[in-house]
Amino acid sequence: MFAAALNRIETSASAVMTQRARAMRAAGRDVLALSMGQPDFDTPEHVKDAAKAAMDRGETGYPPLAGTEVLKRAVQEKFRRENNLDYALDQILVSNGGKQVIFNAFAATLNPGDEVIVPAPYWVSYPDIVKYAGGTPVFVPTEFQNGFRLTPEALRGALTPRTRWLVINSPNNPSGGCYRPADLTALAAVLADYPEVRVLTDDIYEHLVFDGAFATIAAVAPAIADRVLTMNGVSKAYAMTGWRIGYCAGPVDLIKAMTKIQSQSTSNPTSISQWAAVEALNGPQDFIAANNAMFKRRRDMVVKMLNAAEGIDCITPEGAFYVYPSCAGCIGKTAPDGMQIDTDEAFATALLEAEGVAVVHGAAFGLSPFFRISYATSDENLTEACTRIQRFCASLV
Repeated sequence: MFAAALNRIETSASAVMTQRARAMRAAGRDVLALSMGQPDFDTPEHVKDAAKAAMDRGETGYPPLAGTEVLKRAVQEKFRRENNLDYALDQILVSNGGKQVIFNAFAATLNPGDEVIVPAPYWVSYPDIVKYAGGTPVFVPTEFQNGFRLTPEALRGALTPRTRWLVINSPNNPSGGCYRPADLTALAAVLADYPEVRVLTDDIYEHLVFDGAFATIAAVAPAIADRVLTMNGVSKAYAMTGWRIGYCAGPVDLIKAMTKIQSQSTSNPTSISQWAAVEALNGPQDFIAANNAMFKRRRDMVVKMLNAAEGIDCITPEGAFYVYPSCAGCIGKTAPDGMQIDTDEAFATALLEAEGVAVVHGAAFGLSPFFRISYATSDENLTEACTRIQRFCASLV
């Protein structure tokens, strides 16, 4: 027998597709995997050096449960410097990656029947974490033409007496869409009428904004800041996905409740990783702009090549390292092997089988008919993958 809660969740669709691509490679297939959301550069040398120095100093014991003071002070300064947000140390929690921050928050606050508004498309883990915690995700579709941004009208229509959270992810995974200050102010104006609703803002792609400036809701709407949980981490901007350090700041009572959950799950984040994160936040930041320039160039190339494929329509995302093109023009067609392309999942499956290109279907992110491509890989891989996608689309009848 297993826990009933397991029946409420699914394995991450992006992880499933990535594993499938690995299995095909192991069997000898030429597969290009554009399904994984991690930077394709190594962790900066000064960050790795800080970790080595920490080990040499013997910083290998149990650190404080909620994060070391030196890292919490680095997080505190980061919020002041980059976001104009002022948090006390007891308002900050460091966790084992951003996903644990989200898990802690929902596990600490949700009861059966409580609702969490999740704009679609969404990162695949939000709804499953809500479900595992006993809550109910309420999906609100966004529009391709509006850059996949939730509108105030749609938010108001989704709010009920059971609503406990709104999730905001900007830049967005999978769409790359970004909320501007005016967008966030308008959403906050709606929430002003619902004082019992908290906001979880997932800012993990903060430093990957290519058009315009990054904005976070607690800074642009201070009237509701006392019920905002601002979450971030070092994985994307600093190419530290494997180091597993996420952090957040919010109301003291919420942070205490989340810390209690963490105390009985993983306890403290890894001591060595925390020292590496201190250097990431406090050390040189110039490489971020250089990496962004590379991502922006790749984005423009991928958008151009996808829009040259028959049946594909791809808007230019403003941030992150994903594109989320529509494959509506391919739905209803037939692949050369006879497979009917009746959904975006069928499109992704047929593309993988025919051309060895692994993408994640849009239904996994709650909005069809789309698919997600990660362009966090080499120019050579992206050019070849997009060429194969063009060839595949041309082959459909």
